[in-house]
Amino acid sequence: MAWRIARRDLNARFKGLRLLLVCIFLGTAALAAIGSLTAAIERELAANGQQFLGGDLQIELWQRGLNSDERAALDELGTVSAGTRMQAMARKADLAAPIELKAVDGLYPLYGTLTVAGDGAVEAPKGNEAYIAPGVADRLGVAAGDTIVVGTETLTIGGVIDDEPDRLGEGFQLGPTIIVGEDLPRRAGLLAPGAMYQSKTRVAIDGTPDLEGITEDLEARFPDAGFDIDTADRAAPGTDRFVGRMSDFLTLVGLAALVIAGIGIGGGVGSYLDARRQSVATLKILGATSTDIARIYALQMLAAAAVGSLAGLAVGVAIVPLLAKALEGLLPVNTGFVIDIPALLLAAAYGLLVALVFAAPQLMRARAFPAMALMRSRVTTLGRDRASLIVVAIGLSAIVALALLTAGQPLLSAGFMAGAAGALGLLAALGWAIRKIAAALPRPANPIARAALANIHRPGSSTGALVTALGFGLSAFVLLAAVQSSIDGNIESRVPDQAPDYFVLDVPRDREEAFHSLVRQTDPDAAIRTVPALRGAVRAFGNDDSMTRTADLEEIPDGAWALRGERGLTYSDQVPAGNTLIEGEWWGPFYSGEPLVSIDEEFATAAGLEIGDRLTFGVLGTEVTARIASTRRIDWESLGFNYVFVLSPNALRDTPHNLAATVELTDGTPTGPLLQALVRSFPSTSVIEVGGVLQQARTILEQVGLATLAAASVAVLAGLAVLLGAIAAARSSRTYDTVVLRVLGADKKQVLMMQFIEYALLAGALAIVALVLGSVTGWLVITQLFEFDWLPDWGEVLAVLGLGLAVVLAFAVGGSLPLLRAKPAQALRAL
Repeated sequence: MAWRIARRDLNARFKGLRLLLVCIFLGTAALAAIGSLTAAIERELAANGQQFLGGDLQIELWQRGLNSDERAALDELGTVSAGTRMQAMARKADLAAPIELKAVDGLYPLYGTLTVAGDGAVEAPKGNEAYIAPGVADRLGVAAGDTIVVGTETLTIGGVIDDEPDRLGEGFQLGPTIIVGEDLPRRAGLLAPGAMYQSKTRVAIDGTPDLEGITEDLEARFPDAGFDIDTADRAAPGTDRFVGRMSDFLTLVGLAALVIAGIGIGGGVGSYLDARRQSVATLKILGATSTDIARIYALQMLAAAAVGSLAGLAVGVAIVPLLAKALEGLLPVNTGFVIDIPALLLAAAYGLLVALVFAAPQLMRARAFPAMALMRSRVTTLGRDRASLIVVAIGLSAIVALALLTAGQPLLSAGFMAGAAGALGLLAALGWAIRKIAAALPRPANPIARAALANIHRPGSSTGALVTALGFGLSAFVLLAAVQSSIDGNIESRVPDQAPDYFVLDVPRDREEAFHSLVRQTDPDAAIRTVPALRGAVRAFGNDDSMTRTADLEEIPDGAWALRGERGLTYSDQVPAGNTLIEGEWWGPFYSGEPLVSIDEEFATAAGLEIGDRLTFGVLGTEVTARIASTRRIDWESLGFNYVFVLSPNALRDTPHNLAATVELTDGTPTGPLLQALVRSFPSTSVIEVGGVLQQARTILEQVGLATLAAASVAVLAGLAVLLGAIAAARSSRTYDTVVLRVLGADKKQVLMMQFIEYALLAGALAIVALVLGSVTGWLVITQLFEFDWLPDWGEVLAVLGLGLAVVLAFAVGGSLPLLRAKPAQALRAL
C-alpha cells in the first residue's frame, strides 16, 4: 500500500526531488570515479606485474653484480637475465644530455615486448647499437641511423623507443633512457672501481612460483649479500604506495563533497515535504499512521536516491579513461572502461547513507506533526523530532566506519575526517555569526538594500547552510592555490640562491685536482664542493647487547625511512656544510680509532637510536660496523649534498669509490661550455642539471594538484546545488515578497537588484571566510608539514577565489530570474 501511494504521488520526472537526485549524483559520481580509477590501476599493476618488473623476481645490487654462487642459485629457479642501470651522459657534436643508461643481455625482455617507432618489436641491442627514448632524440636532435657518444664509445641509434615494457618498474629517472648491450658500460669505461651503478638481475621462474617462499629462501642463503628483492606481485611498490595514499585522500575529499551535498539534500527534502503538506494532512485524516507517512515518503526519497546513485555510478565509470589520460605522466598505466563492483558498491553505499542522514530529520518531522497543524497555515514550520537524532547518529557512524575500514591508512583518514568535521562545524558557526551580524547592522535607507540585507537574517533564511556548503569548496580552492603558488615561490626564491648549477657524479678520486682545474678554466670564481660517494644499506642497528637485523623487521618504523634499501654514504673529517651538531662530538681530522658515524637527529629519534649505539652497513658485499658518535640537524633545503649517514674517514677510505661534486657558477657565466668540457674530459661522469630535475618535480606537483582540484571542484558543484536548492525552497516566500514590492511600485530591475545585492553581500562574506580559512590552513601545510616559507602568490589566490565567487553570484542571480515572471494579480488570488 505504501509503495502504491508513493508511486502515484511521485512525479515521473522527480519534480521536487531533483535537488536530492543531483546532490547524490555529484557525490556518487566523484566517489565512483576515484574508486574505479584506483581499482583499475591496482588491477593492471597486478595483472602485468611480470612485465612491469621484467620478471617474476628481480634482485638489485649497488656497485657489484652477482657472484658465482648467487648466480647459480638463480639459475636453479628458471631463466635469468642480467643487466645494469646507471647515470651517464650522451653527446652529439656540441650537445650533451644526462641519461639513464640501461644495459641488457640478449634475453631481454623476459616478459613483454620492446618496440621502437616505425619498426615495431625489436630484440635486445647488439654491439654498439642503442635504442633511445624520445627525450634523447629531442635533446640531441638525432634519429634512427645517427650516432651518439656515451663514455668512450660511439653508438649507432637503432630506433626511438615506443614501448619499454618494464619502464614502470624502473622508478624515478633523472634523464631519458638509452638501452644498450650488456657489455657496453664496461667497454665505455663506465664501470671503473667505485663507479655508481646498479645491477639488476631478473628471473622468469619455471612453473607456478611461491614468490614469498623463494624470497625468504634467498635471504636466508645469502643474509649478508645486500639483496634488494622485488617480486611481480609488487612490481612497483612506490607506485602502489602513491596510488593508495592518493586514493585515500581523494576519496575523503569526495566524501566531504558528498556531505556538503547532504546539506542540499536536507533542504531539498524539507522543501519537497513542505509542498506536500496538504497531502500529508489528507492521508493522516483518512487514517494513515505516522509510520505510514514516514514509509511513503521514505520510499520516494529512496527511489530518487537510487536513480541519482545509478546515474552517478555510470558517469563515474565513464570518466575513468579521461582521468587516466590526465594523470598518464604521473601514473603511466593505461586504463579503459572498468567496472569494479566493490568500488561502485562502496560509492553507492556512501550516497545512500548520506541521503539517509540528511533526509531522516525532515521525514521524522513530517511523521510526528499533527494533521490540523499541517492544514493551518502556509508559514507554519514543521516540528522537530528528537528520535531523528538516533537515525542520524547511526548513519554517521556507518559512514565513518566504512571510511576507516576501507582506508589504506586509517589513522590518516580519521585525522582528515576530524579536520573536515571541524572545518564544517566552524563554517556552520560562521554562518550563524553572519546572520547575527546582518541582523545587528543599521538598516539602510534604501528600501531595496534594506530588503536585501533582511533576507540574509530573516527567519528560515539559508545563510548558514550556504556559508557551510559554499565556504568549504571555496576554502579548498584558496588552499590549493596558496599551497601550489607558495611551493613555486619557494622554488623560485631559493633555487637561485642555494642550489648549485650542476651535480656531477662519478668523478674519479685520482682526478679531483684535474676536475677543479677544468671548472676554474670556465669560471675562476665557481663554488666547487666534492665529497666521497658510496652506497650502502643498514643491515643492523641498536646497542651492543641487542642489535636488530633490518631484514627481521616486519615493518619499518615511521620516520626511519633510511632503513629501507640502499642509501648514500660518505665520510668527512669535518661537520658537513649546512649541518648542525646537536648531540655528541665530532672526530678529529686524524682520527684512527673505532669506526664512528654521525646520523640525522630525526632518523635517530624514529629508529630509537642514541649516542653509543651501533650501525652495521652493507657496502660492496662486506659489512662495516660503526658506533654512533653524534647526531646532526640537516638543512635539507640547501639542495646540496646531505647525507643521513656520515662516517669517520677510516671507516670507508679504503673502499673503492669515486667522488660526487656540486658546481655553482657565478652569475652571468654560461653553462654550455662547462657542460661540454666536463663531458669530453670526464666521459665516465654524469652531469645532472638541477633545473631539469626541479621541472620534473613541478610537473608531478601540478598533476597531483590537478587531481586534488578536480575533487575540490565536486565540493563547489555540490555547494552550487545547495544554493539552487535554497533558492527553489524559498521561492514561495520570495514570490510573496516580490509581489508585495511590485504592488508597492517596484519594477523588475529593482527586484533583480535586490536579489543581486543580497547575494553580493553573501558572496563578500564567503570571500572573507574562504580567504581566511583557506589561507590559515595553507599556512599550516606549508610551514608545519613542508617546513617551507609562506610565499603565496596573492594575485593567483585572489584570482581563483574571484572566479569561484563570480560563478556563485551568476548561479544565484540566474536562479532568481523566475521571480521576475511572478504576476501580482495571480499570486494574490492564490493567497
